[in-house]
Amino acid sequence: MKGFFDYAAGDTLIHRLNPLTKIFLSVAVCVSCFINSNHFFLISMIAFNLLIAVYAGIGKRGFGILKSLVKISVFIFILQLLFIKGGTVWFSLPPGIEITKEGVLKSLLIVLRLISATMPLAIMLSVTQMNDLSNMLVLKLHIPYKYAFAFCTAIRFIPVFSDEMSGIIEAQTARGVEFDTKNIFKKIRLILPLCAPLLISSVKKTDNSAISAELRGFELRTRNSCYKTYPMHTADIVFILLSVLLIGIAIVINLYFKIM
Repeated sequence: MKGFFDYAAGDTLIHRLNPLTKIFLSVAVCVSCFINSNHFFLISMIAFNLLIAVYAGIGKRGFGILKSLVKISVFIFILQLLFIKGGTVWFSLPPGIEITKEGVLKSLLIVLRLISATMPLAIMLSVTQMNDLSNMLVLKLHIPYKYAFAFCTAIRFIPVFSDEMSGIIEAQTARGVEFDTKNIFKKIRLILPLCAPLLISSVKKTDNSAISAELRGFELRTRNSCYKTYPMHTADIVFILLSVLLIGIAIVINLYFKIM
């Protein structure tokens, strides 16, 4: 997911929202997706995430996130399909594996939940600066600064490690290693040895970051060290109410279909 966690600068309403509001909205979408078990509702949540991404000016990234999640979900869908039993048998495979209606519906539900619950967090990170996110975690949610810093630093290192891995693969490709093979097992066998140089590079970067943090007085940071304030505006109140409404709609729709 190269570049998916990088901050995308902008001046849209989504960018200007309080970081706490963005966190609350993304968590509300995730909660509503796990509360509701209706397939059409989950598909509408995916569309809702894409609309927010397009409005925030990161539509291309939003569709890229969806494409990557779909690739992962295909493997999960097939795996779940083979192990979930019960219900009407649609067709059977030669080794005695039965594909049932219940298995297809449950596998599809798992996949849709994975996509609809992951997208809002990725979009939220794309429109929120890491400094604002860490400050909000410390100031409003009262999370210790060390844990907030470790969380934000881990997210910030994801694109760095992705670029590092891409560089290693390009260097090996220039030496004649066939990473463009369509055989997934051969590709995994080629990539596994590259984990060692990536790990060594990661340890060096982590050590350098730790030294830099110590030189900047990391141990002296407290909740009062933040110089920025994050007031709530009318738009924040509207989005918080929208988040609560979204959870309520998810509960009502789920109860309705259970009764039906």
